[in-house]
Amino acid sequence: MRKKILILLILPFVFLACKENSLNLKICFNQVQGLKHGNRVIFEQNHIGSVKRLFYSDEGFFIVDIAIKKDFADTATEYSKFSIITDPQNQENKAVEMIQIQSGGKLLHNNATVEGSSETSILFQKIFGGIENGLKDLEKQFEQFSKDLKSIPETEEFKNIEDELKRLAEEMKRSGQSVRQKIKEEFLPKLKKEMEKLRKRLHEFGREDEMKPLEIEMEKIQKI
Repeated sequence: MRKKILILLILPFVFLACKENSLNLKICFNQVQGLKHGNRVIFEQNHIGSVKRLFYSDEGFFIVDIAIKKDFADTATEYSKFSIITDPQNQENKAVEMIQIQSGGKLLHNNATVEGSSETSILFQKIFGGIENGLKDLEKQFEQFSKDLKSIPETEEFKNIEDELKRLAEEMKRSGQSVRQKIKEEFLPKLKKEMEKLRKRLHEFGREDEMKPLEIEMEKIQKI
């Protein structure tokens, strides 16, 4: 009898300890697509947690409670996005997939509520996030290139920028119209500005012709 009482007294503390060793999040979804209690939470093909509870709220959407293992808690940040997918290891089950659309960011706190995403919107964010980061890198390259023009190699840095512009063009071809329009309206003007600065610097050193390959790639991008 004493043993049973002791077990009953210990169990709540064991449960509490397990709960504290995980990051608990609430994800809001419009649909759960067959997601169930116990289904996996995955990140980069790793099993990082599980679905603990799901219910339909009074506000008209589903709330999915998930618990992320302590070892993976620092992977959940303000730039994490959650969607419901078919479990890649068991096609009969669903899973919650977490992805990062950007590195860094503040860690999500325990019991935080997060807006869920659809697979389609996740794909869009993956594509655009990659393009956006690539454009920022290009801007930095142009700026640094212009500042250090006297000491840089004659062709290597130009080739790097040319390759980046080609990569951007390929990404844009694979993207939807809305993404291409956003790039043309918001980011290309910035790149043009940096290219003009670079052109002026090259003109000072009699190397303006070296801009030609970059100009050709920019023209291709504008026609996409």
